[in-house]
Amino acid sequence: MSKYTHHHAAVFLMTFLSYAFFHATRKTFSNVKSTISDEWSPSYHNNTVNYTKPDQIWNTRHLFNSRKDAEPYLGILDAVFMISYAVGLYISGMIGDRLNMRLVLSFGMCSSAITVLVFGVVFEWIHFYNKYVYVIVWILNGLLQSTGWPTVVAIMGNWFGRYSRGLVLGLWSACASVGNIIGAFLVSGVLDYGYDYAFLLTSSVLFAGGVINFFGLVSTPNEIGLSLPDKDTVVHPKEYSVVVNEGEPREQLSDEEYSSNHLFNDRETVDEDAPLLSSPKPLPVSPQTGDRPTAIGFCSALCLPGVALYALAYACLKLVNYSFFFWLPYYLHNKYGWKETVADDISIWYDVGGIIGGTLFGFVSDRFQHRSVIVIPMLLLGIPALFTYNSDLSQTLTMNGILMAVVGFFIGGVANLVSAAISADLGKQGPVQGNSEALATVTGIVDGTGSVGAAIGQILVPVIQDGLGWKSVFYLFMLMTLLTALCILPLFIREVKDLCKQSRMKAKLSRFKGLSVSNERAGGSENEDTDQLFN
Repeated sequence: MSKYTHHHAAVFLMTFLSYAFFHATRKTFSNVKSTISDEWSPSYHNNTVNYTKPDQIWNTRHLFNSRKDAEPYLGILDAVFMISYAVGLYISGMIGDRLNMRLVLSFGMCSSAITVLVFGVVFEWIHFYNKYVYVIVWILNGLLQSTGWPTVVAIMGNWFGRYSRGLVLGLWSACASVGNIIGAFLVSGVLDYGYDYAFLLTSSVLFAGGVINFFGLVSTPNEIGLSLPDKDTVVHPKEYSVVVNEGEPREQLSDEEYSSNHLFNDRETVDEDAPLLSSPKPLPVSPQTGDRPTAIGFCSALCLPGVALYALAYACLKLVNYSFFFWLPYYLHNKYGWKETVADDISIWYDVGGIIGGTLFGFVSDRFQHRSVIVIPMLLLGIPALFTYNSDLSQTLTMNGILMAVVGFFIGGVANLVSAAISADLGKQGPVQGNSEALATVTGIVDGTGSVGAAIGQILVPVIQDGLGWKSVFYLFMLMTLLTALCILPLFIREVKDLCKQSRMKAKLSRFKGLSVSNERAGGSENEDTDQLFN
């Protein structure tokens, strides 16, 4: 499909906003951590009173003895969310390939919105505070939120072809960063009224988006009579067969004549006026499978070329990316003493850098038709960017925002490219080319493995920060960025060899064309030039 229609624009916008709303609800919790830790800790009447009696009356929200004691628990909530989110991604990917992705996405958005509402609003309004119930509800939220990413990436992969996928999905992958920005603005606008209003606002937006998707989203072009974008170049073996012009029909020839013509293409029986290839004819479809291709299994998807390496790489990279997502406002508030709303606004610049980086890297990788040759250099440049941001240069608001945007450009931009465009490439390659029922499973594997790394990071960050300080946390980030590059290194080497081979072939073809032109002018023989070129 060479031209985009208004359906493409509608799908792009609806899936973009869907995942942006998912991220806005996640950003809510990270942006209200300081407020929640205050609410869950004892609050005295004034600085001269150190203890109030009876304690159960004056401190009904007393979950922790101090704000510092609340930090590990906040990290636990982040960790259990990411673990359940990772497990859910593996499951949701396979569910999305087997069920209608529009229904899966709508259900995930509406049910997740209700869960967030219960966690942040209902429990606060009825004054119910329990550590274990909070953990259970947040685990459920992680499972429900996992329905979002595999389905929206699969829907986008169904609508946009391979040769524009880097630019389109690079731009589209900014949905997570835009969601973070939306969440930060929504939270900062109502946080002064209480953290429960922040959860109320973002969960309402998410629920409304789920309802809109249920009635308006089209998950694949086939639903409205359009063809898949890569259908012109790739045909799925289970859906179509190609009939070669072999002259007389089978029923008009004897078995001996048919065998001879079929194997050796006897020119005497071939209709030279007929086209070489006839129109593709759909193969019979069994009533058990319907007209959908067979969905790929988990192990088969994991064994696809590059999936395991990129999944491990994304586990390391998502640890860094999501640590910024969960802890950046808290870090700015505690290290520099900036007001929480100011810290929320400054943290937006990380996402701005990620939007620019993801779009630019996708565009450049489309030109090269290779992804790893772009990913590795950007990751290596991200290490000095992290070191500089952790230095004294980021003391002021302006410099902090600039350096944060640079870190987001390299770290967040590569993370956006891996999670969207590269995942779509992996789910549309080789053995599963043309099979629209494999993309969500592959995306779930890559993002699910990444979420396992992110979950480990949410446990490590508060522990390392409490024992060694924030500098050691950033050293961890640099190490994980380096490990990300090492995981992709075999693919990088292979792609560099491919590019060098292509460059040599182009040079030979260019030389051959030049010799051909010279020989035509001199009246020489083309065959002699060809022998001269390749001998």
